[in-house]
Amino acid sequence: MTAAARNKKPITVKLDGDNTHLANLCGPLDSNLRQIADGWNVSISRRGDHVSITGDQAKAAAKAVQLFHRRAVHKALSVDDIQLGMVELGAGLAQTQGKPAVEVAETLPELPPVDDLSLNLRTRKSDLRPRTPRQREYLNHILRHDITFGIGPAGTGKTWLAVACAIDALERETVQRLVLTRPAVEAGERLGFLPGDLVQKVDPYLRPLYDALYDLMGIERVQRLFEKQTIEIAPLAYMRGRTLNHAFVILDEAQNTTPEQMKMFLTRIGFGSKAVINGDPSQVDLPRGQASGLIHAVDVLRDVQGIATTQFTSRDVVRHPLVARIVDAYEKAGDHVA
Repeated sequence: MTAAARNKKPITVKLDGDNTHLANLCGPLDSNLRQIADGWNVSISRRGDHVSITGDQAKAAAKAVQLFHRRAVHKALSVDDIQLGMVELGAGLAQTQGKPAVEVAETLPELPPVDDLSLNLRTRKSDLRPRTPRQREYLNHILRHDITFGIGPAGTGKTWLAVACAIDALERETVQRLVLTRPAVEAGERLGFLPGDLVQKVDPYLRPLYDALYDLMGIERVQRLFEKQTIEIAPLAYMRGRTLNHAFVILDEAQNTTPEQMKMFLTRIGFGSKAVINGDPSQVDLPRGQASGLIHAVDVLRDVQGIATTQFTSRDVVRHPLVARIVDAYEKAGDHVA
């Protein structure tokens, strides 16, 4: 925080409620308040039920404290609660983008809800919901279109939300199976040197999809569905020649496909199927000079009816608030960073 910011008159917030409510908000040794202070680059001090906030973004931070205070009425807020809330409120974006203090907290109460259909995704996570406007857009694109592209940096929820929509479609019996695939670029799609059967060879490449499935359905149920082949995993190279009817297909890490592979994948889609294609164009692992099928497809299919694209940015990163700043820093550094 700059000296000028320190010299500004502090904003004081009075926190109503009993000691338990106050403890729910502040966390052990005021750790939650420190998280908020770091997120908005302000100084926060507390004396009893009065919180003083100083800094360029003091007004936004004060609104955030008030919102978290309302959320802490019935439960203690964890580090995850604070960090997810900060993502929703855009904490720290003014610092990384060189803009004046962002008064994103002016309209703090709650983010507007996603459309009713996407509020009712059938997974075992009762609190599953989009955290940013682009995540809401992405969910609605998946629900309303047969092919959806999700493009943007790591941590924006592309894979997580796609898997949630796939599970919802399976639960509602609008599809009969889930097919998960991704290019195994690091091994050149020649997986014979790895031990085990096909599933064991491909496992390391599909781990993010497994993690999302286990979290949203439970390990035992996922394993049963694998045994019944209701959920199928396959490297992209094994998709050639197939037609996928009544399936929900997710292609992850699509930035590592070639244009030929992408065309092959998109033409596998059969009747009653949905496809979600995710990737981060800034993390292409293809040989130098090889065009990315994801970038090529988004450009070629831009005006094709029935296909939707959601472009995520660092504002949509739903991880530790530092991740959004890291993404912005690398974008500013450009291609000079290896």
